[in-house]
Amino acid sequence: MAALTGSAGAAGLLPSLSVPGVTELKPLSRYEAMRLGPGWSHSCHAMLYAPNPGMLFGRIPLRYAVLMQMRFDGLLGFPGGFVDRRYWSLEDGLNRVLGLGLGCVRLTEADYLCSHLTEGPHRVVAHFYARQLTLEELHTIEICAVHSRDHGLEVMGMVRVPLYTQKDRMGGLPNFLGNSFIGTAKFQLLFALKVLNMVPEEKLAEAVAATQKQKKPAAETAAVTANVTTAAVTAAVTANQMVAKPANELANQPLAVAKAEPAAKSATEPTAKSATEPAPEPMAEPAAEAMTE
Repeated sequence: MAALTGSAGAAGLLPSLSVPGVTELKPLSRYEAMRLGPGWSHSCHAMLYAPNPGMLFGRIPLRYAVLMQMRFDGLLGFPGGFVDRRYWSLEDGLNRVLGLGLGCVRLTEADYLCSHLTEGPHRVVAHFYARQLTLEELHTIEICAVHSRDHGLEVMGMVRVPLYTQKDRMGGLPNFLGNSFIGTAKFQLLFALKVLNMVPEEKLAEAVAATQKQKKPAAETAAVTANVTTAAVTAAVTANQMVAKPANELANQPLAVAKAEPAAKSATEPTAKSATEPAPEPMAEPAAEAMTE
């Protein structure tokens, strides 16, 4: 696979991605990247692909088989990693990492595709390589990857990228782009698919737009659910306050004392009255008078 025309020269010759909804990264040439100072880090990753004449369900053309990998952190990315420029050239460092993850492929400077400055606080230049293989060679690499040192550790497995879009306009590439990617991997995928003419630019734009439309209803549904939950909690709290309020009022009102006062008064009145009335005269006095007469 030949590198892009002029990709090793001035950065101005490198085409831009220009896909709505995807943040554009600043391009620079390999020569410019090599002239950066020691404060910059260099990452090298590679896309391996092969023409695929297969048809999904006998009617959807697959066009190409493109390899990516599921990483240990659950993110999708390309094979590769950081290269220490003090000890390795870009290609030597890349092949060292590929040997750990794939086991049976070596790239050269002829496979170099592009370089971009990454976003964020870290000063990183992302170098990207691409090599076209036969479908048989690609399948051999997939088998070797299962037996590589990093399989099941830093690499969970290889993944083929679906480059088609189904009739529902979500199945295939749009759904795949809805996954989470590491660093510049999503940008590099879209950039390579465009500049290598593997997917028409309008199809890439449609796939990215479909992914964004899918995220918007999901966000709206989450907001509605949150509002409904908040309203339900508020209603429950209000109902509890309405039930608790009469009980508190009854506890504070002297209704039971007011009803008990008459009973207490009637119980105490006879006692007080009998205590104040004069005692009756003794009945034995007449009998004593009769005995003395």
